[in-house]
Amino acid sequence: MDQQSQLAVILGSDPVPFETLISHLMSSSNEQRSHAEALFNVCKQSEPDALCLRLAHLLQVCAQPDTRAMAAILLRKLLTRDDSYIWPRLNVSTHSSIKSVLLNQIQVETAQSLSKKLCDTVSELASSILPENGWPELLPFMFQCVSSDSPRLQESAFLIFAQLSQYIGDVLTPFIKDLHTVFLKCLSENSNADVKIAALNAVINFIQCLTSSSDRDRFQDLLPAMMKTLTEALNNGNEATAQEALELLIELAETEPRFLRRQIVDVVGSMLQIAEAESLEEGTRHLAIEFVVTLAEARERAPGMMRKLPQFISRLFAILMRLLLDIEDDAAWHTAEVEDEDAGETSNYAVGQECLDRLAISLGGNTIVPVASEQFLTYLAAPEWQKHHAALIALAQIAEGCSKVMVKNLEQVVSMVLNSFNHSHPRVRWAAINAIGQLSTDLGPDLQNQYHQRVLPALAAAMDDFQNPRVQ
Repeated sequence: MDQQSQLAVILGSDPVPFETLISHLMSSSNEQRSHAEALFNVCKQSEPDALCLRLAHLLQVCAQPDTRAMAAILLRKLLTRDDSYIWPRLNVSTHSSIKSVLLNQIQVETAQSLSKKLCDTVSELASSILPENGWPELLPFMFQCVSSDSPRLQESAFLIFAQLSQYIGDVLTPFIKDLHTVFLKCLSENSNADVKIAALNAVINFIQCLTSSSDRDRFQDLLPAMMKTLTEALNNGNEATAQEALELLIELAETEPRFLRRQIVDVVGSMLQIAEAESLEEGTRHLAIEFVVTLAEARERAPGMMRKLPQFISRLFAILMRLLLDIEDDAAWHTAEVEDEDAGETSNYAVGQECLDRLAISLGGNTIVPVASEQFLTYLAAPEWQKHHAALIALAQIAEGCSKVMVKNLEQVVSMVLNSFNHSHPRVRWAAINAIGQLSTDLGPDLQNQYHQRVLPALAAAMDDFQNPRVQ
């Protein structure tokens, strides 16, 4: 059968061939899939109206959730403004059918994952046609959904607001007053976790799209309610939602740190509490740490904001040092000469290392060295090898960011490291040698010029440690 005849069947009065075509687009057989893609592309070129209407019809009538989801995805791709953007080629009657089917399906669809795909499709289309007033009924519909009693409709509206803020925020800016009211009401009064997280996403995207700081300031009073979304999720044991909230707040800390300035003590205090809570999942605690480190890094947009909170820096440093203690004395580590370089190291350990490095670079030696010195002394006086190991690893991590201040205190730094060359645990000796390597890079050439008589003999002696190939 030639392509034209196949098209006639696919787009004919019997709906089955079209459904089959869509299911073949999801096929695991390459041959079946590429054949279906070729036919789909011919439909797109020669019968765009029929194709879009058929996909819209599938959304309404098909019993298979996967096929409905695929129809939503395909429709979104067709309506996305790129090289193959077909909206301008469609008839006016097709335009109004598609718009009304999409809004109707958002109201009746019960599967959450499918609702989200419909919201994506609506957002893509709206981002192209709203600026020219091509969908006047959309915003009234969204405000109506937000104030309805249905959590599903509220969530859908917030998902669309979030995406439109990213794509075409200036179209929403005239509604700033109404949006403020809607966001505040939802975050303060709504009890549904999905709705609140969607609202949080919408608020944060909207704040980011506002160009004037006075507009952003109008949303200051939402911050306590935004934080409450996070703490409530944690109190209800809903860590997946809490992690979503943390990821959104990290984005805000990165792009609009000044928005957090007035309430920074409360916000950072809450984050450090989460980071310290051993009952929480590692992933949740790591995100809370990431938030505070991100704020410390926001120097250009909000200089010195974290430096003004010395009690928090010392608390954060202590949290990161504790993460370095999460290391197991893995047998593989001792025997390996090359392989399994990081045997026994955990994700806590990796996060601790990375964040100490970033914190030192962003806050500098004058802020970090006094805090570090105090904590290193305590760690080096402790009996556990893990604490000695942690102090040496931390020293190597902060050297780059604190080099100027450390060069002035070279005597203490070098003595601290060389004393650990004699520790009974090989992992501590290895960490001391590793620290010398790192310090040679970050504190050179001062270290080499002033201390070669002490460092080289210590390294030469360590080469005689035949018991420990890794140290050697």
